[in-house]
Amino acid sequence: MKIASIADVKAHLSAYVKASEEELVVITKNGKPVAVLLPMEDDEELERLALAYSKRFQAIIQRSRDDIKAGNRIRHDDFWREFIDPDTPHVPTE
Repeated sequence: MKIASIADVKAHLSAYVKASEEELVVITKNGKPVAVLLPMEDDEELERLALAYSKRFQAIIQRSRDDIKAGNRIRHDDFWREFIDPDTPHVPTE
């Protein structure tokens, strides 16, 4: 793992992008980590990362887990419809 300041990364971005192909590059501001450069091998990896950090997606997952614990279920199509349009609530099935 490499650690570099924002100023250094700005000055040498290409080198840090290349370095990120081998290991994580942690970017710091005032000595504290604020971002990470990491390699992307394919579009699927980028999609998984984006979903993992999507607050809306995580909220839907948590609500679904809560529904399952309460004995409710959400249909697959309803899940994705709600993810695409969060203003459309799902109707639990039994």
